[in-house]
Formats: sequence, C-alpha cells, structure tokens
Amino acid sequence: MEISKDLRHWQPARFPDSRTLEGRFVRLEKLDCSRHGDDLWRVVQGPGSDPKLFDYMLCGPFLDRTEFDSWLTERAAGTDPWAYAVVDQKTGVVHGSLTLRSLVPDHGRAEIGSVIFGAGMQRTPKSTETLYLLAKEAFALGNRRLEWLCGTENARSRRAAQRFGFRLEGIHRQRLILKDKSIDDMFYAMMDHEWPALQRALEAWLAVENFDETGRQKRTLEEFQSLG
Repeated sequence: MEISKDLRHWQPARFPDSRTLEGRFVRLEKLDCSRHGDDLWRVVQGPGSDPKLFDYMLCGPFLDRTEFDSWLTERAAGTDPWAYAVVDQKTGVVHGSLTLRSLVPDHGRAEIGSVIFGAGMQRTPKSTETLYLLAKEAFALGNRRLEWLCGTENARSRRAAQRFGFRLEGIHRQRLILKDKSIDDMFYAMMDHEWPALQRALEAWLAVENFDETGRQKRTLEEFQSLG
C-alpha cells in the first residue's frame, strides 16, 4: 500500500472524552475512584490476585489501601494518561484498568499503557476485546500512530503486543531505571493505514460464531490476521 506523505489537509487528533466504549464482553468506563476503587483493590490485592502485576510498572505494588486510593484518584483526574476501568458487561465487576497516554494530537500519536489486567481476565477474550476497544478509539480520534512500549524482560507484554498486531520498531537501550534495574525498552507500533486489516481480524476473532458453547475459540487470531 502506498502511503501519502502529503498532510496538508490532515487535522490534529482529538483528546479522549468520557464516553463509555462498549464491547460484547467488556466496556471501558472513564476511571472513577469512588465507583471502581473497591473492585480494582481486589484486582491488585484480593484472593487470587496476580503477584507479578506490577513487576514492570513504575507504580506499585500497593500494600496499603490508602496509598492505592491516592494513586487511583490522581490517575482518574488526569487527562494524560487518560485512564479507563475495564468493566465486565454481564456482572458489572471491574477486572482491570489501562490508559491512553503520551498523547501528541499535533502529530497524531498515542500509546496504550499502564495495563492492569486481573488474573481472571488475562489470556481471555476480555483482554483482547479491551485492547481492541482502546485501539479502535485511538484511531477514531484521528491518531496516525499507536504505540506499545515494554521492557525487554517483560515477556508477557511482548507476547501481547505481537499477538495483537503491533510491529517491533526497535530497542532503546538504558531508557529507564525501574525498581533499581536498568531497562531497555522495546518500541512497538501500528499505523492508521494498518488498522483496518487488523480491525477486521480482531472483529472476526471476537465474533460470537468463533466460539463454541464452552467458550473455546474455533480459529485463532493469528489465522484471521493471515487472511489480510
């Protein structure tokens, strides 16, 4: 596909707003500490919580509820990052949170980051649909480029980026100091002209007919992506 570099008629991207992003499995609501705080505290510290959840994040882990609420309130009030709560459509229970961040509307650039998925939604259609809803919103806002950054040692984040369709662009060495460790950051990205094919594959994978009565997938996301 030939990509035009003439942007004389291009308009800057818009910032996110408080609209709820609706999916089949989940919905993304603008983060609110009073509405979402109790469930998110259970995600990070409740029975069965993921002990590795904050290993590669600048924040956390949170052992004290007051400290957690303070962080969550500050996060909810910000506009960059713009934070969402991940709410189960059937139960209304919050299973996680994530953000659109590093927003640069004048250049049409945004990043998906600060992903906190509870153990119960990891490696499930809920996690894939969550990323789909946020990527769809990012490009609908007019962004030309959507980024995903993770440390070279963060195998789970690397797998998630690659499976979803982000392309590795390079490694920035010694970019961060994270919890007393030097971190080399991997830069993944997808472009607006790549999104339509990825969107079709994601929607086909998430469709009702791709899952049997037990909830097991019939075809993998990689199979749909290979169709172009």
